[in-house]
Amino acid sequence: MASNAQHIRFRRPDASAKTAAPKPVRHTGILQDQLRRAQKRPWNASFSLAIRILMLVRMAGAMYSNIQDCDEVFNFWEPLHYLDRGVGFQTWEVSPVYAIRSWAYILLHLFSVRLPAVLLGSEKRPAFFALRITLAVISTLCEAKLYRTVVEKVNERVGRYLFFMLLFSAGMWNASTAFLPSSFAMYASTLAFAFSVVPPSSENNRRTLLSTLAYATGAIVGWPFALALAIPFVIEELFILGADRVASSARGPWFVKRSTRLIGAGLAASLIFIPVIGLDTLAYGRLAIVPWNIVRYNIFGGSERGPNLYGTEPWYFYILNLTLNFNVIVPLALISLPALFITSIIDRRRLGLSTGSEQSSPFFILGVRLMPFYIWLGILSLQAHKEERFMFPAYPMLCFNAAVALYLVRGWLEVYYIKTTSSPYRASMSKIFSNFTFYIVVGSAVISFSRIIALWKYYHAPQTVYFELETTELPRLLEATGLVPTFPPNTPVEEIPRLDLSPVKLFNLTLCVGKEWHRFPGHYLVPDGVRVDFVKSDFDGLLPGHFGEGPPVKDSGLWWRKGTRSAPAGLNDVNREAPAFYVADDQCDYLVDLDFPLHPSSSMYEPRYAADAQTWERVACVPFLDARHSSMLTRALWMPGEKWQSLNEYGDYCLLKNRQSLARKEAEVSKMQQQL
Repeated sequence: MASNAQHIRFRRPDASAKTAAPKPVRHTGILQDQLRRAQKRPWNASFSLAIRILMLVRMAGAMYSNIQDCDEVFNFWEPLHYLDRGVGFQTWEVSPVYAIRSWAYILLHLFSVRLPAVLLGSEKRPAFFALRITLAVISTLCEAKLYRTVVEKVNERVGRYLFFMLLFSAGMWNASTAFLPSSFAMYASTLAFAFSVVPPSSENNRRTLLSTLAYATGAIVGWPFALALAIPFVIEELFILGADRVASSARGPWFVKRSTRLIGAGLAASLIFIPVIGLDTLAYGRLAIVPWNIVRYNIFGGSERGPNLYGTEPWYFYILNLTLNFNVIVPLALISLPALFITSIIDRRRLGLSTGSEQSSPFFILGVRLMPFYIWLGILSLQAHKEERFMFPAYPMLCFNAAVALYLVRGWLEVYYIKTTSSPYRASMSKIFSNFTFYIVVGSAVISFSRIIALWKYYHAPQTVYFELETTELPRLLEATGLVPTFPPNTPVEEIPRLDLSPVKLFNLTLCVGKEWHRFPGHYLVPDGVRVDFVKSDFDGLLPGHFGEGPPVKDSGLWWRKGTRSAPAGLNDVNREAPAFYVADDQCDYLVDLDFPLHPSSSMYEPRYAADAQTWERVACVPFLDARHSSMLTRALWMPGEKWQSLNEYGDYCLLKNRQSLARKEAEVSKMQQQL
């Protein structure tokens, strides 16, 4: 397609410019069929089919993916549970003193967790999965939009590669259903990038407005640092002609028009601040500009504060982490810009040629589109504090870069083949190129699938153990005290009424976590009537307190949870431990702990609770990978077969019950039942 079209399309190499025209060949029978197949356009899913395929994978992720980060639980699931149920942990980030987490973002998800309660009654476990399904749907729509835009505006093959990279990567499996601002920023930046794939034009105001609104929404509602992904878009808007044809003498008025339009779109996008600041101010009970608070703490917090208090990593952390989640896609993404430069030399016609100074080079336009991933990776790698979730906003751009690089490398092979065979017809009939891209994409998918299975089999134990508490242990406790009827063995499931766990509140149960505090999955997976507390471990940083245990505040009547306006004493922004947030282990009725019997270790604050059979009884124990004593390969990827599994070692992730405490409480409740 000519380069002055409304959008840029990759071209197949023009062999006639390099080799002599082949002799005419009469194509009959099988030869004609082969030629028709060779000229057939590559398969690409329609928008609706792409949504259906993506939805299957994203729904599976919503149901089976692990919670990867304790920040997701304590800063988002717990505040949401507090808004919904009135109980939850409060971190210093959601203290009104610091206010660096947005209640506006959390409120967006309240409807998703309230709906199951309307349909299913008081059960709250379905609310957890309802929200994850909602996130899966949002991610699916954004990914499908980007995929179809790339197919229509860039290249069909690039779009197809992008689709399968998004679909099967372990990184997208983790990020798409995570309840995190970085995931929200990923949805928004994916939409913004999809809108901006269309080359800018002075007549196309829609592209500018929609891209600006999407980038601004991701930054204001989600994560302000995600605005860095918009830098190439701003450059393209202001300095790249795109679809415009502008003489040198007319560049001044053209620049003024473009600048005015971008400023207008930015002012319109800034209106998003109004509801966000309003809701956060209402929740915190004072003026709260959360995006500024985040930037101020992380950049201008001073030497005693800032993200480095919570751990630092070497510069190559993201390269290793991305390779773990995207495998062969990562080197492809990293070489995309060099590959574009090489293509501009050896396959100049692949993107089309500009007709002169009145147009921008298609290579330069595509180079700008490849920049967001490089900018994001560079900025984050320079920061000492690094976490996997920080890369989420750029995951779709990573896949786009890799898809472009794969197509360009395939183009090199085609050019080389044509040069060596002197036959563009034989090149079009060869399966070398399609097999090359097929094995790359399928190989990446297989490795990602192995990684996803490894995450579930090795690290899903925390969610399984809390499920056992709700579905096995608490019903046993109620049956033992006569609070629910018992049913004979082999009773059909349809004849057993849904179990009501509300009598659990009579026991005043306390569930404790010690060194496993960072794997606590949140109150949505803990039944009502069970209080969760921390016992001291070797960790000496700050753990959260409970909402509503701070100083009392006046209720304005406009906000129904006044605990968001106060905070328990001890919350601070310097990661200083608060001993008041701990309870003694003899106050715990249940305790969740991880034990490695093959490599036991203990300390004053981390005794082997699971080995103390006199005090603690094992209710449920699930295998959990001992990463320190397992093979690097088999702990990263799941390998079928006993030979590979023998290279791994496991510990016991256990739900323990306090024998004396539970016996005493069961007796008290039974006595009360008899009196009634």
